[in-house]
Amino acid sequence: MENKYKEGSTICAIVNPTQKLLIRRYVAKIYYCKIQEDLTHKELVFFERELMHCPDEKSDNQLV
Repeated sequence: MENKYKEGSTICAIVNPTQKLLIRRYVAKIYYCKIQEDLTHKELVFFERELMHCPDEKSDNQLV
């Protein structure tokens, strides 16, 4: 099965939807993410079910 989010995408964790995360890599069903505002911070690790699209991000099918 293919991963839902692509490397380089901006997403949010369900537990903290206000903090934007940058997906650095996806290995063995685990997402390795960096905090977008502080790329020097340690990587955060999530399963796909713990992530969501950021609430303020427009999806591809919405009109501008």
